[in-house]
Amino acid sequence: MRGVKLSDEKWSEVLRRVKDGEIVVEVAAEYGISPKTIYNRLSSKTTADPSALEMSRLKRENKALKELVGKITYELSKEKKEL
Repeated sequence: MRGVKLSDEKWSEVLRRVKDGEIVVEVAAEYGISPKTIYNRLSSKTTADPSALEMSRLKRENKALKELVGKITYELSKEKKEL
């Protein structure tokens, strides 16, 4: 994955997508760059908000939990209707 140069505009897009909760490995593959490069760029660009990666992880976890709660709620309502 060496030799890929991204413009400042593309880097802004990459970092925004990661901060919005997308998986670093998937974004890196899409742009042809190393996940480590993204992590390095994130750590050097985040001075005011050192927890950007943590926020990304929490957003993904929150989404997964909401989906799980939805499935459980659906199953419980289905069971109630069967009684």
